[in-house]
Amino acid sequence: MNDAPTRIKWLATPTRAGWLEQAIAQPELLLIDHAHCERKAAGVALQLMFRYPGDAALAEQLSPLAREELEHFELVLALLARRGIPLRPLAASPYGSELARAVRREEPWRQLDSFLVAGLIEARSHERMALLAAHLPDPELRELYAALLASEARHFGLYWLLCEQRWPRAVVVERLEHLAGVEAVALTGAVLPDRSVRFHSAGNPDGTGTGTAQVGAASSCSSRG
Repeated sequence: MNDAPTRIKWLATPTRAGWLEQAIAQPELLLIDHAHCERKAAGVALQLMFRYPGDAALAEQLSPLAREELEHFELVLALLARRGIPLRPLAASPYGSELARAVRREEPWRQLDSFLVAGLIEARSHERMALLAAHLPDPELRELYAALLASEARHFGLYWLLCEQRWPRAVVVERLEHLAGVEAVALTGAVLPDRSVRFHSAGNPDGTGTGTAQVGAASSCSSRG
C-alpha cells in the first residue's frame, strides 16, 4: 500500500446558509439539541461495542470515544446550567432516521454502514461547529465550538480507521459515496420552522446567508492509504 496521506471527502454537500441563520437566531434551542446529540453519540459508540462483544480491538477504540462524547455532554450541560436553561426533550429532526434506514441489515455490511453513518454524522457536526465558531455573536459559544473542532475531527477519523481496518479501501469509498448522497438528501428534506432548529436539521433554502456555509465541502479526514 502507498504510505502517502490521502484526503477522504465525507460530505457530498455543504450546509445551507439558511441553517446558520436559524442557528444564530435560536442559540438556546441549539444548545439543548447539542447536548442530546453528544449523549446520542456516546450511545452509538456503546451500542456498537455491545453489538460486537467479541471484537476487542473495536471496544478498545470506541470506549475512549464514548467517554469523550459524555465529557462533551457534561460540558454543554454545565453551560446550560450556568445560563439557567433546563435540559428538556426535543423532537428529533428526520435526519438520523433517514440515515438509519440506509444501513443494511445483513452482516458484515451492517457494521460497515454503521461505522460510515456514525462518521458522516460526526463530519456534519464538525462542519457545523466550524460555522458556529466563526459566526455566532456570543463569544462563549464561539469559544465552545472552536474548542470542540479537533475532537470532532478525530471522531470521524476514527470511524474511517475502523472501516479501513476491516475492508478494502475501494469497498469503503464506494459505500461512503452512496451514504454521503443519502446524508445530503436528508438535509434537503422538510425544513423545520425557525423556532425548531436542530443541530442536524435542514436549513431554509432561501436564507440570505454570507456564503460561509461552503466550508462543508471541505469536511474530510486524513487516513493512510
